[in-house]
Amino acid sequence: MADFPVIEARDVKKRFGPVVALAGVSLHVDAGEVLCLLGDNGAGKSTLIRTLSGVHRPTEGQIYVGGQAVDFAGPRAALDCGIATVHQNLALIPLMSILRNFFMGREPLRSPKAFGFIDMQSAEEIVREELMNIGIDLRDPHEAVGRLSGGERQCVAIARAVYFGARVLILDEPTSALGVHQTATVLRYIKRVRARGLSVIFITHNVHHALAVGDRFTVLNRGRTIGTWAKDAITLAELEQAMAGGRALQQLSEELDQQI
Repeated sequence: MADFPVIEARDVKKRFGPVVALAGVSLHVDAGEVLCLLGDNGAGKSTLIRTLSGVHRPTEGQIYVGGQAVDFAGPRAALDCGIATVHQNLALIPLMSILRNFFMGREPLRSPKAFGFIDMQSAEEIVREELMNIGIDLRDPHEAVGRLSGGERQCVAIARAVYFGARVLILDEPTSALGVHQTATVLRYIKRVRARGLSVIFITHNVHHALAVGDRFTVLNRGRTIGTWAKDAITLAELEQAMAGGRALQQLSEELDQQI
């Protein structure tokens, strides 16, 4: 399995009745790699990540995990294969504690487990250690998640996915609503996740954020893959132009210049 990408999509298409959401997307992610998925609104990024994470089944095309063809029956099947998605809403409950959000439904239990008592000491130690690994020194694991900053919440959601065995992290716009300091916290953690050998698919509109952590960049446009480039094979300006539509953007710019 080491010779194959951790996850791969080959000419994946998705239709909802007459609506074509994905018209042919191909990409792959290797172990310990950050693949940045870029594209304008409507490019198909959301549909693609829902397909990779088991929410949708492809209409055509195939997804592979470790070189083996898979047909996810749902998100749980994707999780069982180590594909974890951190959505923009983070699936965190603001009024619940950090600890409860971290384990939510998978709490460590005391022995005998039949009684269902949570091993709070073990849970606290795990949460503190996992968050300390990403540079967050918790004041209190029982503090409500709603009191954390946006960047800290993102890191809690990512750390939870890593702890429960994710091999591939799909991060949906994790820096879109964050300030500079909070964004730096999340980007640093993405680098730490990669250093641990995990793969990351980082969906973002921000080219600067992508270039800060990405190893390769795949650009979608109208449901198709229009190109994939290694970091040393494309410039910031070229990546921005590819995201914005390439020739179409150049033509629009020339038309606007003529009108002035």
